[in-house]
Amino acid sequence: MTGERTYRATVGSQEVELPIVEVAPGLSIALLISVDHGLHFSELAGKELAALMEPHDVEIVASVATMGIPLAIEVTRALGLDDYAILHKTPKIHLQDAVAESVRSITTRADQRLLFDRRRIEAVAGKRVGIVDDVISTGGSSRAAINLVRRIGGEPVVFGALLTEASGWQAVLGEDAAMVKTLGAIPLLRSQPDGDLLEDWGEGGFPS
Repeated sequence: MTGERTYRATVGSQEVELPIVEVAPGLSIALLISVDHGLHFSELAGKELAALMEPHDVEIVASVATMGIPLAIEVTRALGLDDYAILHKTPKIHLQDAVAESVRSITTRADQRLLFDRRRIEAVAGKRVGIVDDVISTGGSSRAAINLVRRIGGEPVVFGALLTEASGWQAVLGEDAAMVKTLGAIPLLRSQPDGDLLEDWGEGGFPS
């Protein structure tokens, strides 16, 4: 779209232009759709995120569908693993008896459920799990992912994200916020009377 506002974000060693999208009156976000940035972006970001996660001796990677799937594949490959697990948001025929966890995210505006196929529990139970997602925003989806992995017997040991958004997610995750490893940070964007957008990093202020 001509004249579309964008926000320039740093993701590890890469820089990307993200479209600015209003999610509520006066409140906008810089929207990262990881699949829109090509194979090279995903491969390099996956390697860099895996390097941050590697000290935690991850045995299997888990992520939330659908945007987290390419990242899960690249991180799994970079860690030298062969299997990954996906937490689904869309009910499918093989998920009729799934283990479920309620979730609400800033980009969906509706209550959803994370679903995990019971036939895949053995792949996660008793394992050290590295959870990955493209962006941690409110922390709602991340909290649900952590809870669901624990419910099926996995041990979350690290949570890797391409970006974190502002700082509200830290309170939602509580002690689990210490698990988060990220390649970058972005603010919330608040509309001003003159039409400008003010960067809002939350109570923690600007990232160091």
